Amino acid sequence: MDRVTQQQVAMMPIEFKLNGQTVVGRPDELIIETARRHGISIPHLCYTRTLRPDGNCRACVVEVKGERALAPSCCRFPTQGMEVTTDSARALTSQKMVLELLLADMPEHEYTLSNKVDVWARKLKVGKPRFRSRPQPRADLSHPAIAVNLDACIQCTRCVRACREEQVNDVIGYAGRGDHSKIVFDFDDPMGESTCVACGECVQACPTGALMPARDAGLQAIDKKVDSVCPFCGVGCLLTYHVKENKIQFVTGKDGPSNHGRLCVKGRYGFDYAHHPHRLTKPLIRKPGVGKSADFVVDPGNWSEVFREASWEEALDVAAKGLARIRDEDRYALAGFGSAKGSNEEAFLFQKLVRTGFGTNNVDHCTRLCHASSVAALMEGINSGAVSNQVNDVQNAEVIFLIGANPTSNHPVAATWMKNAAKNGVKLIVADPRRNELARYATQFLQFKPDTDVALLNAMIHSIIDEDLVDKKFIAERTSGFEALKENAKSFSPEKMAPVCGVPAQTIREVARLYATSKGSMILWGMGISQHVHGTDNARCLIALTLMTGQIGRPGTGLHPLRGQNNVQGASDSGLIPMVFPDYQRVDHPDANQRFEKLWGMALDKKPGLTVVEIMNAAYDGSIRGMYIMGENPAMSDPDLEHARTAMARLEHLVVQDIFLTETAYLADVVLPATAWPEKEGSVTNTDRMVQLGRRALEAPGEAREDLWIIVELAKRLGLSWNYSHPREVFDEMRSCMDSIKGITWERLERDSSVTYPCENEGDPGQPVVFQTHFPTATGRAKFVPADLIGAAEQPDRDYPMVLITGRQLEHWHTGAITRRSGVLDAIEPEPVASLHPLDLAALGAKPGELVTVESRRGKIALYARADAGTPRGAVFIPFCYYEAAANELTNPALDPFGKIPEFKYCAVRVTRGGQRPGDPGYGKGRTLGELYG
Repeated sequence: MDRVTQQQVAMMPIEFKLNGQTVVGRPDELIIETARRHGISIPHLCYTRTLRPDGNCRACVVEVKGERALAPSCCRFPTQGMEVTTDSARALTSQKMVLELLLADMPEHEYTLSNKVDVWARKLKVGKPRFRSRPQPRADLSHPAIAVNLDACIQCTRCVRACREEQVNDVIGYAGRGDHSKIVFDFDDPMGESTCVACGECVQACPTGALMPARDAGLQAIDKKVDSVCPFCGVGCLLTYHVKENKIQFVTGKDGPSNHGRLCVKGRYGFDYAHHPHRLTKPLIRKPGVGKSADFVVDPGNWSEVFREASWEEALDVAAKGLARIRDEDRYALAGFGSAKGSNEEAFLFQKLVRTGFGTNNVDHCTRLCHASSVAALMEGINSGAVSNQVNDVQNAEVIFLIGANPTSNHPVAATWMKNAAKNGVKLIVADPRRNELARYATQFLQFKPDTDVALLNAMIHSIIDEDLVDKKFIAERTSGFEALKENAKSFSPEKMAPVCGVPAQTIREVARLYATSKGSMILWGMGISQHVHGTDNARCLIALTLMTGQIGRPGTGLHPLRGQNNVQGASDSGLIPMVFPDYQRVDHPDANQRFEKLWGMALDKKPGLTVVEIMNAAYDGSIRGMYIMGENPAMSDPDLEHARTAMARLEHLVVQDIFLTETAYLADVVLPATAWPEKEGSVTNTDRMVQLGRRALEAPGEAREDLWIIVELAKRLGLSWNYSHPREVFDEMRSCMDSIKGITWERLERDSSVTYPCENEGDPGQPVVFQTHFPTATGRAKFVPADLIGAAEQPDRDYPMVLITGRQLEHWHTGAITRRSGVLDAIEPEPVASLHPLDLAALGAKPGELVTVESRRGKIALYARADAGTPRGAVFIPFCYYEAAANELTNPALDPFGKIPEFKYCAVRVTRGGQRPGDPGYGKGRTLGELYG
C-alpha cells in the first residue's frame, strides 16, 4: 500500500459508541483524543499529546464491551462498532483506586499549582487516601535551572520519554526494582553533575512538580500568559511567557511549526536578562572631555563618570545633529549597523533611514559575519538566498548531509529533528573538523582537516561524476554550466584529495554514492562552511552537489544554511544589506532603484554600500566619520578587535541604541535605551522562512523606548516626514515592495502566529518547499560554479603552530550581552574556556581547569583549559562570548572576496600553559568579571 493510500485509510471515519452515544473517530486517533474532541474528559497522568503513549499509569482505563480487561484509552484506537464506556462503575472504581494509591505517596509540600494527581482526584471526588505512604527521597537542588523533587514523582515516565525520544539527550533513565525503582540522571548522579543540557523538556512534561523550574517558580500565581517567539537562534521556536507583576516567572514551549512545544536551555531559562539591573533606562550623553580609545572601558553598573543622563528630546537632538552635520559635509562618511535580533519592521525602517536620511547604502548587519558567503553563492547559483526546505523536512529525507555546523549547541531544537530522523532510520552524514554530539547518531562521521572543505566536497563531486550517478535529466532541463564543473572536477579525485582533507578515499566515495543515490538527500550547513576566505567556494560546492544529483525541489531534499540569530533571515530579507534593497533587489539595478524611488518619494543612491568590515576599515582610516548602531556589538563580534575598537574610537560621532551598555556603547557619544524582545511587538523570520509574530509581554523599565519609535524620531530630526505609530503600518509598506510576503497580512500573523513565505497572494498557504519546477533566475535554470583550492589567509607556522576555531556554546549567545546577564545560563557556563584535545593538553603540561594563554599575531587572551576529544589535534576551540577573554582579539579580518565575510574559523595561534586569570586586575582592560557582570 503506497503512502497516499495509507493516509487515505488513516483519515477514513469510524463510527463507534462512546458512553452510549454514536461518535465518529479515525483509525489514527486514540480513544482518549476522540473523547476529548466530544467533550468527555478521561483521567490521565502518563499521557500527553506531545509524547509517545505509554499506558503505564492506568488512570485513563475505560470499559470496552466484550473485553475482559479494562483498556487504557491512551493506547487504544477505535474500531468500527466498538462500544466504549468511560464512566462505568468498573472503570471509575479503577480510576479512583489509581489516584488514591498515588495520593498516598504525594508529599504535603506542593511544588506546582497544577499537580495533575490532585486535579484529577478532586474531579473524581477521591477522598483522603487509606494507604500508608512510603519513605520519600530528598530533594535534589544541585541544578541552577531545575529542581528535582522525587517525593512527588509518580513514575509516569513522561520525563524519560521527553528526554530520550523527543529531545534525544539520553540523560534521564528509570532504575531499580519494586519500591526501590526511581527516576535517575545518568548513573544516578545529582542532576547538576549529570550531562543534562537543561532543555527543560522534562519539566514541561512532568505532571506533578517532581521536576520544576528552580526557586519555586511553579508556585507563582500567574497574572497573564503571552505567546511569542524565542529571541535567540534562527530556529524560531514559539513559546509562552508566564508573567506575574511585570516579570517573567517561567517559559513554556508552544506548539509552533518549527518546535512543536520543544525549547532549549536558552529559550526556556534565558529570559531574566530583561530584568537585569544593568538595563539602560534613560538616554545617556557622553560628558565633555571624556576621550575614547580601543581599550576604553565603562562599568555597566556605574557609568556616571563617563555619561550623563539626558531627556529624550535632548538625546535625540544631539544624536541627529551630529549625524546630520557629517551627512551635510560628506554623506558617504556615514554608516549604520542594524540588528538581527530586532524585528523585521525595525530592520526595514533602519535601512530605509540610512538610504533616505543618510543618502547612501552604507548599511549592514551581522549576517555579514555569519552567512554572507552562503548568500553570495546562493544568489549567484539560484538567485535566492533563502533555504529551499525547512529543517524538520529532514524527517522526509533518506540522507542528511550536515557539514560545518554544530546544531546541538547552536540550533538545539533543530538538532532534535535530526536525531529523531536518525533514530527512525534516516542516514545522517556529519562532516566537521570538530566531533560534535550529532556524530553519535551518524552513519558516517567525516572529521576532515580544518580549511579543506573544498578538497572534500570536490572529491565527492568527482566521485559522483566518475561513477555516473548524476541526474542527467535534471542537469539538462534545469541547470547550466555543468561541463565546466565536470572539467574542474577531473583534478579532484578522492585518492588525490584524501591526504589533503584527511578522509580516506573509500569513505569519500561511499558518502558520495550514498548522497547521490538516495530518494531524498538534504544538505544543512553552518558557519563552519561560511566563515572562511573560501566560504563562497564551499557553498558553491554544496550547491553543485545538489544540482548535479537533482536533490532539490522535493520534500526531504535541498539546501539549508542554518541561520544564526533569531532574525538574520528577516533582517536580510528586509534590506539590511549594502548592495540590495528589501527582497534582494539590487540597488544598482535600474528597475529596483526606480521602484523604491517611487515608493519613498526621493532619489536614491545607486552605488552599493560598504560591508561591516569595510566600514570598520573606513572608520579606521577616517573616511567613515559617523555611525548609528542599533542592537549590534561590533566591539565584540568583529575580527581583530583591537583594530575594530580603534576604528570606532576614531569616529567623530557614534550613536548606539541598545538595552545594555555594551562594549560598543562604551565608545558612544549618545546612548539610546531600547526595549528587550519581550517588551515590544513585531515580526521575525526564522531559518525556515516562517514569518512569526512576537508579542509584548512586559512593560519597559524606566524611560526605555521601543526601537521603532526611536528610529522614527531620529528620522524626523534628519528631515524625513515619517508618521509610523505601529509595526503593522511598517509591515504593510514592506508587503508593497516585497513580493515574497505580499500575501501575508498583519491580521493573519495575529491569528496564526506563523506564516511561511513565499506567500504572494492573500490566503496562500505558503511554500515550505521551493524551486519545485524552476529557479528564480532569468532563464529558470540554476548555474554551476566550479571551485578551486584556496588556502586560509593565515597558515600555522613555527611561531604559531596551532589553528584557532571560534564559535558558540549551547548556553551563551553571540557576544554574551544577553545570555551572560541571565542567571541560569551564566551559572551553567560562567567562565571563558578553551577546548583542546587531551593529548595537546598533556603536551602542554596542562590539566583541565588550568589556565592557558592563546596568542595570535593580533593579540592574546588567557582562559581555562577544557579537555575535548572532539577537537582535533593541533586546534583550539574558543567561544567568542566572553569579554574578559574575547576570542575575536585573535581572529583574522581577511575577507572572502565575494561574500566579504571575515575568516573567523581559521587563524594561526600558539598556546602556552599558564597566564593571568581572566578577571584579575590588569587583565581584560582593567576590569574584573564581577565589575563587568555584577
